[in-house]
This record gives sequence, structure tokens and C-alpha cells, in this order.
Amino acid sequence: MADWVIVVDDDTSNLKMAGHILSKAAMRVTALKSGQALLDYLEENGSPDLILLDIKMPGMDGFETLQKLKAQDTAGEDVPVIFLTADENEESETKGLSLGAVDFIKKPFVPEVLTLRVRHMIDLNHLQKNLEREVSKKTEENERLFIHVVQALAEAIDAKDTYTNGHSGRVADYTKEIAKRYGYTGKKLADIYMMGLLHDVGKIGIPDAIINKPAKLEESEFVLIKNHPDLGSKILQKIKEMPHLINGAKWHHERYAGGGYPDGLKGKEIPEEARSIAFADAYDAMTSRRSYREPLPQNVVRAEIEKGSGVQFDPKFADIMIAMIDEDTEYEMKER
Repeated sequence: MADWVIVVDDDTSNLKMAGHILSKAAMRVTALKSGQALLDYLEENGSPDLILLDIKMPGMDGFETLQKLKAQDTAGEDVPVIFLTADENEESETKGLSLGAVDFIKKPFVPEVLTLRVRHMIDLNHLQKNLEREVSKKTEENERLFIHVVQALAEAIDAKDTYTNGHSGRVADYTKEIAKRYGYTGKKLADIYMMGLLHDVGKIGIPDAIINKPAKLEESEFVLIKNHPDLGSKILQKIKEMPHLINGAKWHHERYAGGGYPDGLKGKEIPEEARSIAFADAYDAMTSRRSYREPLPQNVVRAEIEKGSGVQFDPKFADIMIAMIDEDTEYEMKER
């Protein structure tokens, strides 16, 4: 498909000349006579490969046109723009470049210069877009690989505890649904899911005998258990590219009204992600099997959430979970 150039100039002879030169170079050319015509045309017809824009035009000049083009959410906002000018004016060039123009071409046109400048800029823009696509593709591949590694790690953590098989995955799922209903989207939603998977990573450093002890823990043993948030944050802080990952692991045992651990934070002192994960963690504890009981009845879980709202749990997340429980008429949200 031929490269597509839009030429905007109030002078018909300039439009004809540019159209003739670029058409001979096998380019598709659209001629427009004003800045407003350009903005309207882009909205209806999509994005060209390049825009040649005259500076001096009656009404809306080239500078104002470019400003509006960059400000509007239109197909042309990312299209490279070359200004056309009959003046060699340093002030105009500085202003044009600061507004986002990529080059200037002097009028009257020298055919070889016009063709080479346009071709070079289109090829450069195509190269940049191809590079961006490749980087995005590799980033997505790396993120998929990373999430698989995290899921495998979460399963290894859960395998240490005889009574919490699948716990990290369920906490991550509950956290993601709560966050989604609260308004998280895109990367923020993906990140909080990953934090949910890794919230108990510090248990790797806790002896299995303590984690699986059926009897009540001794004080010294409970102190070791309470170390797992700090251990988790020390493990995750090694991932420099994602420093926020520690939020869930370190602070998911804090309580909304205070009195939790490891730092005794309360309210908004606790990172929002940790408040959501703490809630999902407690919900899964109530709805999972233990050596001494089956999952708690749904009405009991609901009552515990209401009682803990504003004390153990962030009220806004408690309200979301209560709504989720009321929708879950078959009590599907529990360990299978």
C-alpha cells in the first residue's frame, strides 16, 4: 500500500506542486486548504503516514492547528508533522519544534528535497512504530513468563501448609475481583493479582513443623510466624523493577483500626493493596477447611465481615465483599 501524505496549504498552486512531486514518488496525496479542514478530515478518515502543514494560513495558522491536533484525541495526534514555510525564521522553527513538529521544508519546493525529506520521515516513523510493537510484544511475553513463575512459586508456598492448598490463588482471585469492583483496571489490576499470589511468600522461611502444627503455637513459635511479612518483603524487594510488590507481602496482617503486625499501621497508613489483600486473606481463612472444621457457613462469614468492618477490615472493601456474598447464592466462593 502506498504511503499516505496529507498536504495542508491555503495556496492552490503549492498544493498542486506538492501533490505532483509526491505522486510521482508513488505516494498517495490528499490536499486540504485549512487547519480546520485537516482536523475535520482526520476525524472522519483516520490517520495518514505524514502531514505537511503550512505555517501561514488565514484563520487558524499552522501553529494553532498543530496545537489542536496534539490536544485532541484524534487519529492524527501521533502522526509526524513537517511545517511548510517560505521564511527562514529561527523563532518560527523554535516554536514549531517545541509544539511537536519534526522538520521544516522551505517553499518553493525543490522536488528532490521534498521527496527525500518526506520519504525519510515516513520510513523513520514506520521503523519507530515497528520497534514499539516489538518492545510491547516482548514485554507481554516477559510478563506472561513472570506470572507463570509467580504462580508456580505460590503453589510451592501453599504446598508447605497441609491445610491451605490453593490459598494463594484464591486470595489473588478474591483480591482481583474486589479491586476490579472498586475501580482498578489494566496494569493496576494485574499488579494487585500478582501481589495476592505472593502475599505469603515469606512463609518459605518458616519451618514446616510450625506452619503445620495442629496444636496451639507456643509464644516463641508465634513470633516466628509473625516474621513472615518481613521475610516476604525482603525477598520481594530484590525485584527492583516492581518495588510495589512488597505491599501485599509486608502489610497484609495489619488491621484497619490498628493492632496488627509487623508495623502496627492503621487506616490509610496501610497501603490500599495490602488492605484489599488482608481482607481476601481473612475471607479465605473463614471459607477454607481446617483440620478441626469445614468452611464456615456463609451467613456466619457474612456476619464476621460486618463485625470486622472498620476494625479489622477497610469498610469500603467489606461493603464490596458483602455485595459479592449476597450475589453468591450457591456459596461458590470457598475452598472446594
